[in-house]
Amino acid sequence: MTDLSRDDLVLAANTIRGLSMDGVQKANSGHPGMPMGMADVASVLFLKHLKHHSAASDWPDRDRFVLSAGHGSMLIYSLLHLCGYDMPMEELQKFRQYGSRTPGHPEHGDVPGVETTTGPLGQGCGNSVGMALAEAMLAARYNNKTFSPVDHRVYVIAGDGDMMEGLSHESFSLAGHLGLHKLIVFYDDNKITIEGATDLAYSDNPRARFEGYNWNVLEIDGHDYDQIEDAIQAAQAETARPTLIVTRTHIAHGAPNAHDTSDAHGAPLGDEEVRAAKQNLGLPADQTFYVPDRVRELFAARSEALASVYDAWQTAFAAYGDSHPDLAAAWTAAHDLALPDDLEAGLPDFSDTASMATRKASQAVIQTLAAAVPYLVGGSADLAPSTNTLIKDAASVARGEFAGRNLHFGVREHAMCAMLNGMALHGGLRTYGATFFTFSDYCRPALRLAAIMHLPVTYVFTHDSIYVGEDGPTHQPVEHLPSLRAMHNLTIIRPGDAAETSHAWAAALRNTHGPSALLLTRQNLPTIDRNVCAPASGVARGAYTLWQSGSGTPDLLLMASGSELGLILDAALALADEVNVRVVSMPSWEIFEAQAAGYREEVLPAASRARLAVEAAAPFGWERYVGDTGRVHGITGYGASGPCADVAKAFGFTPENIVGIAREVLAAAGQLVQE
Repeated sequence: MTDLSRDDLVLAANTIRGLSMDGVQKANSGHPGMPMGMADVASVLFLKHLKHHSAASDWPDRDRFVLSAGHGSMLIYSLLHLCGYDMPMEELQKFRQYGSRTPGHPEHGDVPGVETTTGPLGQGCGNSVGMALAEAMLAARYNNKTFSPVDHRVYVIAGDGDMMEGLSHESFSLAGHLGLHKLIVFYDDNKITIEGATDLAYSDNPRARFEGYNWNVLEIDGHDYDQIEDAIQAAQAETARPTLIVTRTHIAHGAPNAHDTSDAHGAPLGDEEVRAAKQNLGLPADQTFYVPDRVRELFAARSEALASVYDAWQTAFAAYGDSHPDLAAAWTAAHDLALPDDLEAGLPDFSDTASMATRKASQAVIQTLAAAVPYLVGGSADLAPSTNTLIKDAASVARGEFAGRNLHFGVREHAMCAMLNGMALHGGLRTYGATFFTFSDYCRPALRLAAIMHLPVTYVFTHDSIYVGEDGPTHQPVEHLPSLRAMHNLTIIRPGDAAETSHAWAAALRNTHGPSALLLTRQNLPTIDRNVCAPASGVARGAYTLWQSGSGTPDLLLMASGSELGLILDAALALADEVNVRVVSMPSWEIFEAQAAGYREEVLPAASRARLAVEAAAPFGWERYVGDTGRVHGITGYGASGPCADVAKAFGFTPENIVGIAREVLAAAGQLVQE
């Protein structure tokens, strides 16, 4: 391409500033300050270093650019437009408008080139560490002396707010421990927050902090092009540590009055200030969304050069496939998330096991799945011996040793889930992560973003109820189950015995349109006799009739998930001589609700008005299934510390108590029918 001069870089940066100001001003909403402050860094990065291809935004070996400070979204939208992505000028002019492709914060999936949904500060930091980890793990699997199909970097822009969030501490600490040297973070150190100067609440020493994390730390003037270039080259040359480039910038750089003010963080500059800024930057003051021809030429030339890089990679990969067909086939299967057609047929059935905790059953299932799905990797937030999530006979991932399959996140639940999201976004691996269910509270922001982005991540939450026993209410999740059920596009599966656990895992892996959460027990559960009861494959439909004492429409429906399934089956057997009772296993409401209306009526016939749901969690939500004449037996407070059996008895989770409640439900329904 034509040699870039400093004047070219300045013109590109000022064009980005103009587009950003205009987008926010036209919308009368947004954050102009950060895009204006980081425009110089962005022009150097995108015109000289970032490896990508606008015509193939899913190129596996592209560099990833993560705008963790997602409020500055006009920066990435301007860059995508200039780079030739499917981001026409009309979309910049519809910034933050309903139905546009330029929402207030970048949303992955809506626009090619947006690598992850950001905005909740810190999430992009965790995602980027996951992406860099995935790059290292795939490089260890597929690169060889003849060709390295995996050789790219992850570039991040993070702001003061990102650095204050606990998630950045968690994830960047682990990145340094692992030595993820292809991770390069620009810290936009503009010293401004919404409330004013950062020194109101923040006086960290970023150099000391990140050197303590085992990072390479550089400090530059973010408006000095030579310093920006030198820092990027130094970061690229680093081979042992991730790099933090502390980039001292001025928010709303170029705006004569808004420069370095907190007002510029999250509000339009105003028409007069925009005009003054454009005059100051050498842009036409009376033109909006202006892009000089020279800037078009610069980005077009860069795109042409990158197209050649992409074409060369494609040619080399084709030759790689010819010489290493096994590796190429594994690569394709992993990136397509391909599963064996007979996946369910190979699952353990546990029919010879009298009882087993579902976390223990999950351990056996993971071993089977790991053999069938070579790209399955996962780990735990320092709880693998308790969550039973290690892949046996597989190595652990560690600094310089990335060929393993077991991930150790340390006591970092939030970072674990954000990193799993980043790994899923990167592609080439199917990920899972585990912790105790009560600690899902520490994971929620990342779970929600996985659901928004439709990421196929599996979260394994064990110790799922008051049956945790002696650990007491701090470790006994109660409200967690209904609260996660309220999260759209998160599929929750709570299997009722070991056999259901096998099919729960299969359902989770077959769900490629969103995250899945497996809720597993600490305590042993009786293995249900499938010679008498329906097969556990019913889990694939979310809910199914497990057993019924008679034929036809049942008089009483007993419904449960997880550890309460065996409980209601015992109660049903005790009631079988009195009433036609049906036991319904409901491990996943989300999967059940996706079934045809006819199937849902078949399992839960409207004519059966006497209904009792039993679940060791807050009862909220079961109203939709029990109706006006039914009841829910759940937990209306918090748990208690004591042996598991004693706690269960104290809270009424015994067959005798369930039988008594069922009789009350039958009587009430009968009275209502008579009226």
